Amino acid sequence: MPFDKYYFSTHTYEGVSFKKYSQYWWSNRFYAGLARRFGEEGSNLLEIGSGLGHLVGQLDGHFRTFGIDVNPWALSASKNVAGSTHLQVASADRLPFESDSFGVVIIKHVVEHLQGPALCITEIGRLLKPGGVLILSTPNLESLLKPWKGDRWIGYQDPTHISLKQPAEWLQMVASAGLKTRRVFADGFWDVPYVKGLPKGLQKIIFGSLGGLQAVTRFIFLPYRWGESIIIIARKP
Repeated sequence: MPFDKYYFSTHTYEGVSFKKYSQYWWSNRFYAGLARRFGEEGSNLLEIGSGLGHLVGQLDGHFRTFGIDVNPWALSASKNVAGSTHLQVASADRLPFESDSFGVVIIKHVVEHLQGPALCITEIGRLLKPGGVLILSTPNLESLLKPWKGDRWIGYQDPTHISLKQPAEWLQMVASAGLKTRRVFADGFWDVPYVKGLPKGLQKIIFGSLGGLQAVTRFIFLPYRWGESIIIIARKP
């Protein structure tokens, strides 16, 4: 399946609201906050798989921002929200940048789509300058509530998720790229419903409140198994 306009309308952004204070907006705000907290502001920042530009666009003015995607349509649409970002079509496993040239690289829910994610992470290690930061997220096969969902678990719903791996495997790839892991945590249980017969709205409160609190406060506190995604922050020595 190509990552074209049709894909964006049926998978990545299906049912998502781009409005301020939507779940999608809070998610991008949270990742932008991670970049500003752990990265060196004013340095070069790259988002791999920048999609429609809503995350990298929030970082315009704080970093010299760059975005790559395999989808020309998405990059064209990104200009509306990331007008100051250097955008180009490129593959995640062959990054067209010089070594040691970025202070921050964000790769949010992209590695699971790659045939060879280890190659991409190695490339990120090459791109980051000493002290540079990687922010990586991907579906979490060790999510505590994944067994409750079974085949309906969110990570299994996209047929382009061809590289779902255990957290230990991702951490090993990061280490093999010469990066030192700083933080490993989760994003909360947002894939409701988890329990049959219980109203979905109530389940959002019961299961989603901790992830929501983390997203709003930007205070990292969720153990890596307490969410549908694992988030890794690593630094190049």
